[in-house]
Amino acid sequence: MAGAGMAIAVLTSGGDAQGMNAAVRAVTRMGIYVGAKVFLIYEGYEGLVEGGDNIKQANWLSVSNIIQLGGTVIGSARCKAFTTRAGRLRAARNLVEHGITNLCVIGGDGSLTGADIFRSEWGGLLEELVQDGQISEEVARENCRLNIVGLVGSIDNDFCGTDMTIGTDSALHRIMEVIDAITTTAQSHQRTFVLEVMGRHCGYLALVSGLASGADWLFIPESPPEDGWEDLMCERLGETRSRGSRLNIIIIAEGAIDRSGKPISSNYVKDLVVQRLGFDTRVTVLGHVQRGGTPSAFDRVLSSKMGMEAVMALLEATPDTPACVVSLSGNQSVRLPLMECVQVTKDVQKAMDEKRFEEAIQLRGRSFENNWNIYKLLAHQKPAQEKSPFSLAILNVGAPAAGMNAAVRSAVRIGICQGHTVYVVSDGFEGLSKGQIREVGWHDVAGWLGRGGSMLGTKRTLPKTCMEKIVENVRKFNIQGLLVIGGFEAYEGVLQLVEARGQYEELCIIMCVIPATISNNVPGTDFSLGSDTAVNAAMESCDRIKQSASGTKRRVFIVETMGGYCGYLSTVTGIAVGADAAYVYEDPFTIHDLKANVEHLTDKMKTDIQRGLVLRNEKCHEHYTTEFLYNLYSSEGKGIFDCRINVLGHLQQGGAPTPFDRNYGTKLGVKAVLWMSEKLQEVYRKGRVFANSGDSACVIGLRKKVVAFSPVTELKKVTDFEHRLPQEQWWLNLRLMLKMLANYQISLTEYISGKMEHVTRRTLSIEKGF
Repeated sequence: MAGAGMAIAVLTSGGDAQGMNAAVRAVTRMGIYVGAKVFLIYEGYEGLVEGGDNIKQANWLSVSNIIQLGGTVIGSARCKAFTTRAGRLRAARNLVEHGITNLCVIGGDGSLTGADIFRSEWGGLLEELVQDGQISEEVARENCRLNIVGLVGSIDNDFCGTDMTIGTDSALHRIMEVIDAITTTAQSHQRTFVLEVMGRHCGYLALVSGLASGADWLFIPESPPEDGWEDLMCERLGETRSRGSRLNIIIIAEGAIDRSGKPISSNYVKDLVVQRLGFDTRVTVLGHVQRGGTPSAFDRVLSSKMGMEAVMALLEATPDTPACVVSLSGNQSVRLPLMECVQVTKDVQKAMDEKRFEEAIQLRGRSFENNWNIYKLLAHQKPAQEKSPFSLAILNVGAPAAGMNAAVRSAVRIGICQGHTVYVVSDGFEGLSKGQIREVGWHDVAGWLGRGGSMLGTKRTLPKTCMEKIVENVRKFNIQGLLVIGGFEAYEGVLQLVEARGQYEELCIIMCVIPATISNNVPGTDFSLGSDTAVNAAMESCDRIKQSASGTKRRVFIVETMGGYCGYLSTVTGIAVGADAAYVYEDPFTIHDLKANVEHLTDKMKTDIQRGLVLRNEKCHEHYTTEFLYNLYSSEGKGIFDCRINVLGHLQQGGAPTPFDRNYGTKLGVKAVLWMSEKLQEVYRKGRVFANSGDSACVIGLRKKVVAFSPVTELKKVTDFEHRLPQEQWWLNLRLMLKMLANYQISLTEYISGKMEHVTRRTLSIEKGF
């Protein structure tokens, strides 16, 4: 075992964040998995200083059934003693007593900085303990080096260098739930609401929730409003009302300031609106609601991934490696030197204190800057510089997916900003063939952001069944750009249109596909719009199903998920709910694997854990159906456990989009239309558009860390059309994590460790996805 003889301790410190439990679970299990002893330290640094019962060795079951709980089950406390050398001396003694020389700290930048100080003093602290006669020289020699790894748990997402910190996505879920609820009551009474969200020094939560809700006005500490903002804000609020809107939403970060650094309070904003406009205005301060509740799927998967990577970082640490934080970049794990991140995080604060606001926004990273620019672009209509000669048509194809409406809204608005004529088409390609096409304006898509499903209506019909009529309407409406938002059919449909260009010159236009499907099976992207919402819906159902078994006799649930042949949904849901197995088409299994799984569950049921959860993708195997698995598990588990079937069905397609899907849809819509505008300019000659090169019809998608445009004709080579799948899928390496955390013995050789990267101003300026 790679970790034999090692002892790892894990603690949570600072403000709690949803997802910390999933991280504690992953560190504990991965530690045990590699053969190390794992200790849980209760009550953060306070427990480390106090010692005694606060430091307990953990076993596999110590962290069972905690992945779905918010907060931290091992407790967190602000600790004065640890900030003193005397406190750290006691902490060192407590660690040495248990032979612990590896520490995993889950917390914010304060907690992580404290850990780094502790590490740098370690040698001196041990010498002092030897001199005081508290430990022998031999013990000091055995424990001469302390390795530190940090996981950033902070709902503010205020730590530089990391794309997302643990708890941020869940906090956004809480905020969006509140905004959705407030929107309905505000509409009834024609009210204005001022919502105050957390973020003393960082406006991330305010910014993303403003972008994801289409708020009318936004205050963030990194970019204070220009002097005289009061007039402008009231003018804009009045304007939205006069255009027929029944409500206004203003979002303010608790740390909002004006140009001179004076705080702007939510009550000041409210009084302003009441005095100047006479609108019925209310303030809602979200406060600690944002820290509470169950972690979102993203936070559970992120924390599990980071927890495993943290253990690997400790295993591979040498005397020369600096203390590192484990982070996510795109969908890859990376390690970053802790103090480089802390330094840049401090630079942001310094820039804000010195009123260098432009720089503060840049130091927050490229995606923060992007969010801010896109918010400003979409919040308020600015007249187009000049009318463009181009017409775009936007349609939805395939099954409905959450986030489609967000993409349509931003595409329509950005198209109008560019001066194009923008049409929307009802019912997909069929609607295009029947001429169900209408021109839209800026305000026609107001309020679409938070709506689930497809407001335009969507059908699975492919163009080859009605090609002549489609061509006729493209000619009739003079459409030069086609934006298709949908699943595998959208990609296949655009491919058919491109392949028909030889016959029909009218199809030599610019086309773009925004992948939107809960199955996440469109080639050319790592994430499809709607899959995050579907995973969260499936996860919430599985949480309830698991809970229903508590208190009953031993029970195993077999849950069937959607996804066609693509196992993304069941794999990611499996990780998020701590499933015992997830059967998917891409990871072939035989009767021997099924037998091993049944035996594994039988062994598990002999412990204190009395429930099991097995996920099965709907098309994972022609013969091993859900019914078959039920019969197999029932007969093999007879006398040990009983079984139940749950088919999740269409609840995975419904529901309001998650913050990620609203944000992702908004950004894809913007980027797609900007790309189309650029391409249209390139191929516009003598008053007409003629595009027949491969790169004039693309799929836009997030690949690793960047937004990329891939020609549909190129993607054809890497697509399995029979099973409607890309031939290579990045998420298959997540299955290793699923199996390890479910206690299956598999070799570590397949595990891909994160690389050490550096955090500088240059790396922060690189365009990261979202």
